[in-house]
Amino acid sequence: MTTGSARRPLFVATILTGSFLLFLVQPMVARMALPRLGGAPNVWNSAMVVYQALLLAGYGYAHGLSKLAQRRQAMVHLSLLLLAALTLPIVLANLAPASGWEVLWVPLLLLLTVGPVFVVVSAQAPLMQRWYAADPGAGQPWALYAASNIGSFAGLLAYPLLAEPLLSLHQQSHAWSLGYGVLIVLVGVAAWSRWNVTDVVAVAAQAEPEERIGARRVLLWLALSAVPSGLLLSTSTHLTTDIFAMPLLWVIPLGLYLLSFAFAFSDRRAAAHVIVLLTPAAVIFAGSFAMVSTSGGTMVAAIGALLLLFEVSVALHARLYDSRPGASKLTFFYFIMSLGGALGGAFTALVAPVVFDWVWEHPILILASATLLPLPAQLDWRRMAGLDRGMSWIALAVLLICATFVAAQLMTLVSDQSNELVQLFLLLALTGLGVLLMPWRWAFVLVLLLAMLAQGGVTTFKASRDHQRTRSYFGIYNVYDTGPGPGQVRLLAHGTTLHGKQSLDPERRTEATTYYGDGSGVGLAMEAAPRLYGANARIGVVGLGSGTLACRHKPGQRWTIFEIDPAIVHYSRNGTFTFLQTCAPDARIVLGDARLELEKLAPQSLDLLAVDAFSSDAIPLHLLTDEALGVYEQALTPEGLLALHISNRYIDLEPVLSAIAKKRGLVAMIRRDTPKGDLVVASNWVVMARDPARLAQLRAASGGLKWEALDPARGAAWTDDHASVLPYIRWGAMLGKL
Repeated sequence: MTTGSARRPLFVATILTGSFLLFLVQPMVARMALPRLGGAPNVWNSAMVVYQALLLAGYGYAHGLSKLAQRRQAMVHLSLLLLAALTLPIVLANLAPASGWEVLWVPLLLLLTVGPVFVVVSAQAPLMQRWYAADPGAGQPWALYAASNIGSFAGLLAYPLLAEPLLSLHQQSHAWSLGYGVLIVLVGVAAWSRWNVTDVVAVAAQAEPEERIGARRVLLWLALSAVPSGLLLSTSTHLTTDIFAMPLLWVIPLGLYLLSFAFAFSDRRAAAHVIVLLTPAAVIFAGSFAMVSTSGGTMVAAIGALLLLFEVSVALHARLYDSRPGASKLTFFYFIMSLGGALGGAFTALVAPVVFDWVWEHPILILASATLLPLPAQLDWRRMAGLDRGMSWIALAVLLICATFVAAQLMTLVSDQSNELVQLFLLLALTGLGVLLMPWRWAFVLVLLLAMLAQGGVTTFKASRDHQRTRSYFGIYNVYDTGPGPGQVRLLAHGTTLHGKQSLDPERRTEATTYYGDGSGVGLAMEAAPRLYGANARIGVVGLGSGTLACRHKPGQRWTIFEIDPAIVHYSRNGTFTFLQTCAPDARIVLGDARLELEKLAPQSLDLLAVDAFSSDAIPLHLLTDEALGVYEQALTPEGLLALHISNRYIDLEPVLSAIAKKRGLVAMIRRDTPKGDLVVASNWVVMARDPARLAQLRAASGGLKWEALDPARGAAWTDDHASVLPYIRWGAMLGKL
């Protein structure tokens, strides 16, 4: 008779395949939805919450199914796999956008698109472990969960590195469908291998008293799974908001989170034990930066945040593994674990954006992780030293006094932005004191909080107190004034990127600033509009920002401004920024996704269209595809001009636009402006037209300022069906942040 252990490779292959497909479909569906959703960080967070909810449904289904006889489990599961196959290939559900209700509309869109197949595929990890454990020779099944997460990690990396660059969305969907067919075959073979096997788990459960799992243990499982899940999403948001907005950044936190299970659930515990031992120091040192909101991060800070996520996830998941039940409760354990993950994700993606004005969920989750970390015996020096109660209190008091003193000194130096070497020394000292306080958990958490406040938390609290920030579904905006004086300005930052500036000097309040100065491409195009199109030119602007472009408005012109975020519109209407009120009070503001709203315009409604939409440092990809350019062309007259703002630190967009211009038969040129004024910054604007003569007229009206040809195309034009940023990333600029 063939034993279960001889079938282990089969079950590993089945679990790997299911997990690979599961994490391949997540970015694929998010990419399908991009033309409707945009590229804000919260879009990805919302998608993650949907996937976690579907994962919970799949684990719940696996738990319920495991109560049936082995053969019946196989028949039901294979039937549902075949039934779900009727929804393939995956296509985006036809659900009309709901402006203002994105927090609900996005999950519903994804649920309708991928719900059925996601649920049945997500059941593979717990269900295959349960089937594997049914054989007397199988041994413990828990290590198979580590294999599951290795498969998930492989699928996660395969999408941006292979699937997206090489395949169109249509091809990706069909390839995924083929993989799903392979999974059905593997599940069928796995079911056949257990068809005549006596289920030892079920027999043991009937013969022995049922293992009692109290509410306290369930709550611990929930907490240990919720905190890493929430921290995964909060780390992604915190990195892109306050440290380092870079392409494909979302892949790294999720990949590290998945790898943490491979360490925590491994049969070989040495690596997990080492990480658990190191985690308290990492929590104090790297966690101290969790309240930093100065938008001045480096790759070092980003790496620190990522390593913290990994170590905390391994430590908490290792504690989760150590508290696991017997094999008869396997599916229940995974169901509770999935429920915790869904709750953590919901807190970060759904609750936090409504409740907090900044990424406060990030330091909260790090503090929560500090309360849950396992206490390694090697760090319980109080017990090893044999201190009595009195000496323990004395040691606690001395350590707390020292920690408070060091934190105060660190706060002073950070506030003065002086002596970074001493700052590092003090932080290391505070870390050491925190680790010594680990046996007193509340004191350890208190030192962590002191470290956060010292490193910039006080400044972040003050910004919230003074209502400097606004948080919406599409991002976190920070409005602040520079120091008093004749050069005082008001700034608008979205994440790590400046998006607007207005002088507070009454004589300069209407002066064009930042990327829109007199020598910028859009500034030259706007100034030439009366000469090119007459006094009644029709102007369209995608992206309001601080409203700076409104001061290019001329009497008689009709302006339409497209803005997706009501919070941004509120800044111009409540007087935070006065460009719009002063310069173009009659401009029509259209709230919603610009691409969808432009499609609704009558053809040839605009003479000049300026596209200036950003999410932190990234231009939403769906606004730079061939189909998007087609929408812009339709809205413009045959003689119209299209201006596109492509200033970007990490992605070279010139070849992308060259390819689209070539495909659509457009002519294009770029204005690389490097001004020297105190209110303006460097910018790159591309201008396109159908008629070369129109660009020649613009060049002639530019007062001798230089326009250049775009860099040549390096690949096919981006389309809604096939686009990848990978070939266009400026790797040197990214590494330069180090």
